[in-house]
Amino acid sequence: MVHSFAPYINATTRIVILGTMPGVVSLEKQEYYAHKRNHFLPIMYQLFSKEAVSEVFEEKIALLQRHSIGLWDVLKQCDRKGSLDADIKNPQENDFDSLFQKYPQITTLIFNGKESHKLFFKKFGQIEGITYYVMPSTSAANTLSFDKKRTLWASCF
Repeated sequence: MVHSFAPYINATTRIVILGTMPGVVSLEKQEYYAHKRNHFLPIMYQLFSKEAVSEVFEEKIALLQRHSIGLWDVLKQCDRKGSLDADIKNPQENDFDSLFQKYPQITTLIFNGKESHKLFFKKFGQIEGITYYVMPSTSAANTLSFDKKRTLWASCF
């Protein structure tokens, strides 16, 4: 059984980016998007900063929070060997009802990959007043080029 992290969401968060479940490297480091070949943080830095991607996780989160962006995962826990979403078994979703009650200012969910959207939508459907974007996964397993991913992701902001 693997478990996701607590959400990085605060009173200024308007957009929440949702993965499915952190991969092995992220779980080992206890940091979202920790795998060196994942394109998520390089894309965010190109969109929102002139600087190189920080090595300090708290600085990465601070960059996102300055732009009203939070991070979480659709799943609270699941059985999975490795990092692939296709290998997820026995998924249990996070408590989004409580999240939206605590943070009613959230207006947008961006799904990092189709599987996160599929799992979320199956459980919660379309939530009134919330806009959904389903973006290509930033994982190295997704063979779209970095530039194509960045262009598609930029359309959400």
